[in-house]
Amino acid sequence: MVASPWFLISENDAVPGPSTRVFCFPHAGGNPRTFLGWQPGMADDAQVLAVCPPGRGHRFREPAPASLAALADGSAAAIALTATADGRPFLLFGHSFGAVLAFEVARRLDGVRGFAGLVVSGCGAPSLLPTPRVVEAARLDGRAFTEAVGFFGGLPPEVLEDEAVQELLLPHLKADFRMVAGYRYRPGTPLAVPVTLLNGTEDPHVSAAALDAWSRECAAPPDRHWTDGGHFYFEDRPDAVTSVLRPLARTAAGATRTGAEYVELI
Repeated sequence: MVASPWFLISENDAVPGPSTRVFCFPHAGGNPRTFLGWQPGMADDAQVLAVCPPGRGHRFREPAPASLAALADGSAAAIALTATADGRPFLLFGHSFGAVLAFEVARRLDGVRGFAGLVVSGCGAPSLLPTPRVVEAARLDGRAFTEAVGFFGGLPPEVLEDEAVQELLLPHLKADFRMVAGYRYRPGTPLAVPVTLLNGTEDPHVSAAALDAWSRECAAPPDRHWTDGGHFYFEDRPDAVTSVLRPLARTAAGATRTGAEYVELI
């Protein structure tokens, strides 16, 4: 059982289950609990853990990280502690803002035993971030910010039309946009783990060209998957993600078992 304030798991998943774990990072302003609805789609192949940072959800009383780098540091430390406690293999998944965060966490965890892969969704290469549109949106307030963010999708009509609802729900979204706007990419050693890119064919701000530079971040060429839909292609079709994650989870579990058997034979 996972006992860390950093992670949320399904209420129906309170006992040790699948051998592989998937740590999921939400998009800007996203609710980590959304990922828990993916657990049935993962069946027995992996356990879904939603990453909940300080200042969000049940951790609302804690100070929020001041930067994406600080958030990546904390997330990586919590994942490493959980992973080394029982030796289960794990994957990282992130969408949009969560994708660049997952990438930075992957950099910190590369080489940690059990780390089996990174899956990034709806995000151009880190070396191209932040985009001018994100930087401009992060400078705005009020209705202007809401309209600018509307380009990215994911805001229900009731939020776009109700200023009272915006005041309640948008502070976290704005904080995440400012975090991305302050992100400063630094070249580093290519990731040794496999990297998978997952994107919607109708996503208006993630083009094939924006994905090409991901190759610089990987020791091996990333595996690309395209699916129908826009930036939030998985909202009504979580299987668009789980169908990609499940084979990766099975591979990670198989590699771990093979390694354990080999050591035992020696």
